[in-house]
Amino acid sequence: MKVLQGILSESKEYYLDVKKKIEKRLLNLPVGSIKEREISGKRYYYLQFRKDKKVIQKYLGKNNPEAIIRQIRERNVLKRELKKVNEALKIVKRSEGKKRG
Repeated sequence: MKVLQGILSESKEYYLDVKKKIEKRLLNLPVGSIKEREISGKRYYYLQFRKDKKVIQKYLGKNNPEAIIRQIRERNVLKRELKKVNEALKIVKRSEGKKRG
């Protein structure tokens, strides 16, 4: 039984560490999505996101913002990974059960 508890403890530590790293990385990535507008035949790019109940559009420029698009894609991948990590943590915590005193 102690071996199983050790494995569960290691798994929990691993998932908590992964969760912490993902959350730290998410803080440095932009939220929202890129919106492209055509005005007088020219294209302009905006970062669109919600702040409370308002939709905010931040002007990015005339050039296609490839770097920001990559960061937004990375953010979406990390959010899906974080969801999987949280599910794994629920399973580990459930497996630990109640501690006997």
